Amino acid sequence: MANQQWQCVYSAGNSLEAHSLKGLLENTGISVRLTGEALAAAAGELPMSVVEVQLWVTGMQRQQALVVIDGYLRNDYRDWYCGCCGEVNQGQFELCWQCQHDRDE
Repeated sequence: MANQQWQCVYSAGNSLEAHSLKGLLENTGISVRLTGEALAAAAGELPMSVVEVQLWVTGMQRQQALVVIDGYLRNDYRDWYCGCCGEVNQGQFELCWQCQHDRDE
C-alpha cells in the first residue's frame, strides 16, 4: 500500500520551475501532482518555505523521480546532433534550434 501513496520529492522555488520539472518527469512516464500553487499569491506575506510549490509522485515511482531530479539539479545534459540538419544542440532542448526538428532518442 505504501507504494500507492503520494510522496513529496521536490520543493520548487516557484511555479515556473515546478511546471518545468513536472514536464520533465512526465516525459519519462512519471505521474506528478503539484501542491502549493495557490499560495504563490501570498508571496511576501508568508515565509518562502510555505510558498514553495511541491512535486509529489507515487511511492512506486519515487526512486525513478529522484534520479531525474538529481540530473536536473546537476544540469546533467548531453549535447545532441539533429538528425535532420546535423546542428549541435544543448542537451536541455528537445527541439533543434536551427530547424525545429524533434530530438531523436
